[in-house]
Amino acid sequence: MPDIIVIGASAGGIGAISKLVGQLAGGFPASIFVTIHIPEHSRSMLPKILSQKGALPALAPVDGEAIQRHRIYVAPPDRHMLIKRGYIRLVRGPRENGVRPSIDPMFRTAARSYGKRVVGIVLSGALDDGTAGLIAIKKQGGIAIVQDPNEALYDGMPRSAIENADIDHVLTISQIAELLNELVQQPLEKGGDEPLSDDMEQETDIAELDLNALRADKPGAPSRFSCPECQGVLWELDDDNIVRFRCRVGHAYSPETLLAQQTNSVDVALWAGLRALEENAALMSRMAKKMREHGNKRSAIRFDKQANGAFGQAETLRRLILGREPLTVAEAETESQLVIAEE
Repeated sequence: MPDIIVIGASAGGIGAISKLVGQLAGGFPASIFVTIHIPEHSRSMLPKILSQKGALPALAPVDGEAIQRHRIYVAPPDRHMLIKRGYIRLVRGPRENGVRPSIDPMFRTAARSYGKRVVGIVLSGALDDGTAGLIAIKKQGGIAIVQDPNEALYDGMPRSAIENADIDHVLTISQIAELLNELVQQPLEKGGDEPLSDDMEQETDIAELDLNALRADKPGAPSRFSCPECQGVLWELDDDNIVRFRCRVGHAYSPETLLAQQTNSVDVALWAGLRALEENAALMSRMAKKMREHGNKRSAIRFDKQANGAFGQAETLRRLILGREPLTVAEAETESQLVIAEE
């Protein structure tokens, strides 16, 4: 019977997972693993919440903990939860899709270790973490289930999985619980396990910071893009027409997540540029004031001119960040003169 249930969620996922485990039958004869995106330095209350919602005890495992049935294992903050044969690894490996814990490493390692015994479930969440992991589960003969996007509080992750992976079931939370209660009573179909691809072997090893995997040639081909986190070259992987990216040290991105990270990097750079321009304008204004106090009119005029230019650039950048129309030349000159006067 399928007895390894891996569940991934993000925004809106706590309510969905709580409802799901609350509808599982007493003595549910499987092991459940949950990864939900949570801030790295926060304290997760999810094990306590899930223990109160259903009949199964939920806990944050320790590294190396033996897997038992009738348990819910919840990935702790700042650690990927990897499913090994008979035990759990908790590692501070490279972030995937900009987060740690990430869903894809859990799904991928479960597929590698347990093959057709795995049921992968993607619930509410933004962007597309979990899609690549579901593809890995399907490749190894497991079952892929997705929450109905019309029910999910955030439909990004469910819709990405539906559009890109070979999904077996798209169901509401109540229907997922009903199906799980049935699946764990059914025998597995006979047949050999699917062999692992070299790329999948390497990616699961990278998540554990395996030195041989990290030093080996990366799967895929070098792209024109750089890693938003470490600025290294990203390798492009084409996995069943699903494009993904991974850098030399192991950071991994799906297309939607990479776009979001790049957008965030641009935003950070814009604000840093604005700060530098404003500091430059303030310094030039102060120097102009000092020069006037010492009777050096020529230097004062020069510093005033530089301050005007920096202020105009800063205000143009500020308006760009805020989505407003840029200043006209006349407006920039007027506003910069007011600021200098206030100095």
